[in-house]
Amino acid sequence: MTQIITLELRQWILAQAEAGHSRDAILAAMQAAGWARDVARHALDNTLPQARPEPRPDAAVAPTMPVAQAGGAGARVPEVNLSQSPRLLDAGDRTVEVLTVMNNPRVVVLGGLLSDEECDALIAAATPRLARSLTVQTQTGGEELNPDRTSNGMFFNRGESALIARIEERIARLVNWPVDHGEGIQVLHYRPGAEYKPHYDYFDPNEPGTPTILKRGGQRLATLVMYLNAPACGGGTTFPDVGLEVAPQRGNAVFFSYDRPQPSTRTLHGGAPVIEGEKWVATKWLREGVFA
Repeated sequence: MTQIITLELRQWILAQAEAGHSRDAILAAMQAAGWARDVARHALDNTLPQARPEPRPDAAVAPTMPVAQAGGAGARVPEVNLSQSPRLLDAGDRTVEVLTVMNNPRVVVLGGLLSDEECDALIAAATPRLARSLTVQTQTGGEELNPDRTSNGMFFNRGESALIARIEERIARLVNWPVDHGEGIQVLHYRPGAEYKPHYDYFDPNEPGTPTILKRGGQRLATLVMYLNAPACGGGTTFPDVGLEVAPQRGNAVFFSYDRPQPSTRTLHGGAPVIEGEKWVATKWLREGVFA
């Protein structure tokens, strides 16, 4: 059983601590509810500071929590249904090919997710709104310029046009995840030499700004990168931990999920430098809850 440290679990831990329960009492309650000891201890260590005030006398009654389910409370991840090893997937308004599958990390390369016309339309709609790409600032929960990311980009609001809504519905069907659990689609433009050095997409629970970030939809659980064009050379999506590089092919996409915010997911990835030509991609991040 995979158990994931979710936003709901962290909120429950904080509530028990505020009620005056000790770390040992909270840990015991989690184990009694079915949480593995190492997962429960990791959740405590990443939610509460090591030093807590002494428990209050009126907190003598041990805390209780709901029994843990597979994956944790509400913690299943987006997933392409490959149980029958299909070659083609029904995306509702479009048939999508399964090109490559890796289990650890969970990576699925999809062929023909977008039409040529949709790729052109996304580029055209994004171009007037491009600005230097920012990254999330996990120290504060805000955003910052990052020398590791040298692209220009913009975000569409979820459902802001018929084109965006259609693509979002298609993605939701493919990965079995609600539309409102996704961030807005981000379009990125890379010129020659531009890159995004290897990084993780989840929000590091050890950073002080992460609780602020998680208020909007909880943790990221999966990423979908859609290729809007094919640069002449370079620009692949790399997974250094497993020696995988996905070549950017117009209309194709790479999907990968991460069931916990830890490097053990092996989802370290990056955008290799564009050597010749330019690269356009559209990225969709999926959250554990409603992103508002």
